[in-house]
Amino acid sequence: MKASEHVTISVFGRDRKGVVAEATSFVFRAGGNIEELVEQVTRREFYMTLVASWAPGKLDRRTLDTGLSELGTRLKMEVRVRHHSPSARPRMALFMTKETHCADALLAAARSGALRAEPVLVAANHPELAAYARRWRVPFVHAPFRDHERGERALLRALDRSEADFAVLARFMKILSPRFTWRWRNRIINIHPSLLPAFPGAAAYRQAYDHGVKVVGVTAHFATPDLDGGPIICQDAVRLRPNEPLASIVARGRALEAKVLLRAVKLHVANRLDVYWGTVKVV
Repeated sequence: MKASEHVTISVFGRDRKGVVAEATSFVFRAGGNIEELVEQVTRREFYMTLVASWAPGKLDRRTLDTGLSELGTRLKMEVRVRHHSPSARPRMALFMTKETHCADALLAAARSGALRAEPVLVAANHPELAAYARRWRVPFVHAPFRDHERGERALLRALDRSEADFAVLARFMKILSPRFTWRWRNRIINIHPSLLPAFPGAAAYRQAYDHGVKVVGVTAHFATPDLDGGPIICQDAVRLRPNEPLASIVARGRALEAKVLLRAVKLHVANRLDVYWGTVKVV
C-alpha cells in the first residue's frame, strides 16, 4: 500500500491581509489536506509554514509547484515548497565553524548505517574545512560571516541546491537570524554545552566552571530566534571530579556533545519528535 504524499509550503514576506486564506484555499482546491499550519508576524514580516498531505497518487507535483509560484507572484511574497519522500533517507546538512567532533560522530554514523540520514552538505564559515568535507566525500560550501546577511544568504542557497531536509549546527559558532530560523522551523538542531536554560551563550563551560557547579551537561535543541532557548530534544550530564581543571571538563563535555547530538538527530529522522507549544515530546 502506497503512503500518503506530504508537502511543506513556506511563505515569507511583508505582512498583508488574506495570505493564510489564499494559501489554504489553494491547497484545498489542489485536493490537499492541511495537517499543520503555523504563522507569525514579526516586525511586519509574515512567516507561515503549512504541511499538507495528499492521498497516494493524487498529487500532481508540476501543477502544485506552478500554482504556488503563481501564488507567490500574486502575493508578492516568497513561496517555497518541499516534497517529502517517505522511502528516501532524510537529507542532512551540517553547519560547522572549526571543531569537528560532532560532525565526525554524525558522518560516521551515517556512513555505517547507524544513522538513517544522507549527508548532502557541509557548510562552514572557515574555508579550511573544505579539506574536511572532501575526506568525507560531502559537498562543501564556504559561507563567510564577515557580513552576516551575506553569510546567511550563502547558507540558504546551499540548502536549496542540496535539497536538504534538515540542518545540524555541529558546533557552528554563529547566531542565525529570526528570518533564517523561521524558514527552517523545527528543522535546525543545535548542540549547546550546558544544561539549558543554565549558561546560555558563549563560553558555557567557563561559565559553569566559574560558578563552581558540580555537574555539567549538554543540550540538543531546535534552533529558534530565541538564542539557546529553542525546544529541548535531549540532555545528558557528567559529575565533576573534585578540583577538576577546566581543560578536563571541556574534553569530557565535547565527548558528550557528540553523543547527545547524534541521539537527537536519530530521533528527528525517525519522526519521533513532536513539538507542541515550545516543548518537545518523544513519541
